[in-house]
Amino acid sequence: MAGRGSFGKGCDSTYAEIVGWGKCIPPASLSNADLSTFLDTTDDWILRRTGIASRPISHVPVSELAYVAAAQALACAQVDAEEIDLVIVGSCTGDEQMPNTSSRVQRSLGASRAAAVDINTACTSFMYALSYASSLIRTGAIGSAVVVGSDTLSAFMDWTDRRPSVVFGDAAGAVVLRATNQPVGIMGEALGCVYESRDVLRIKGIGSAYANAGVTFGTTAWDFDGPEVFRQAVHAMTVASKKVLEKTALTNEDIDLVVPHQANLRIIEAVARRLRTSMGKVFTHVLERGNLSSASMPVAIVDALEKKRITPGARLLLPGFGGGMTWSAHVIQWGMRVSELGTSEVCLPPTTKTGLDIVQSLRARKGVPPGPLLPETSYSIPASLEAAASSRPGSTAANRPVRPIRRSSITAQTEMAAAASNLATIEVAPASIEGFGN
Repeated sequence: MAGRGSFGKGCDSTYAEIVGWGKCIPPASLSNADLSTFLDTTDDWILRRTGIASRPISHVPVSELAYVAAAQALACAQVDAEEIDLVIVGSCTGDEQMPNTSSRVQRSLGASRAAAVDINTACTSFMYALSYASSLIRTGAIGSAVVVGSDTLSAFMDWTDRRPSVVFGDAAGAVVLRATNQPVGIMGEALGCVYESRDVLRIKGIGSAYANAGVTFGTTAWDFDGPEVFRQAVHAMTVASKKVLEKTALTNEDIDLVVPHQANLRIIEAVARRLRTSMGKVFTHVLERGNLSSASMPVAIVDALEKKRITPGARLLLPGFGGGMTWSAHVIQWGMRVSELGTSEVCLPPTTKTGLDIVQSLRARKGVPPGPLLPETSYSIPASLEAAASSRPGSTAANRPVRPIRRSSITAQTEMAAAASNLATIEVAPASIEGFGN
């Protein structure tokens, strides 16, 4: 059995094929020159150390990016949302702790038959989510899935800290998986975590460890040991790649394209050297995208397809790493289709703000005391769902389901200036959450 939905039923669900793909890149961009207006840095300094020239900055919550990317992936595959069995979102900047972000995306898509799951392994979240969904398909538990990677780290950035500020951007990418008896999709994977290095890359201020601790939500301080992150990332991605190649009885020569986590260009080049792979065989878009965290890998896949770097039947190697320090490597056998079957009309609400405008707004609000009420934000809801609600017997303006209200990942940056210093002194009992105390 292929799973609950009709999509994929009737076939041997031994493999999970990527049949649709999509991305959502916010229109506002933050250049290196923009960063130099409020940080002690220059375009040349950032380019030489990271290979990044600009990064997208979102004006909407992370789930809105995820929704647009997922809708595009479904249109690409020409699959109706109601045929999907699972919506899974990989992110470390979800809209709310409860309910999960995937259920928000599920509702916007109208995926009424689907289960909804969130995964957070930092920058490797999408790849872990891809493994999760593919495994469920291969066991026959489901027949199809929408897998999304989406993050808006700009909302939780310490914009006074040059180290992470020059690296990260916001975006979302998604794929649609379908059960098939053809040997495509994930052929092998290696997953792991170097827990001893958990505190090398950490955002202080997000999570229950900081509740009721005198820190306004949105104020953060980053543990970001650049040299150690570089060392750990290069080592982990290299070892993971070799492990999965050995696991699948393949060599570098058997790989058509390497699509690594787009952390920064120096890390990508170092991994390529250790794998003895030429950069001509490695896809990178880090110059104009930056590090998109959970969205890095799926957006890279879509960009590689659009640039015709992924060809029919190509064999891909995708190494990644993230905070934790989590790591992964996947060998994916691509199918024969590399073009879209359709396109989506779903898009982000427009904005006239530049990336610098958005960031300056975030920075200004760091010093403003929080208001008594949470800001209201309207989410996208498919017209079909609103029509269905209106047509129910007894439905009126007074009792009709309303759009959810949440604290926007942008407006949630209303802060108390003194809270930033509190982060350095907060002590969390090791028994409650291991590793949070310094």
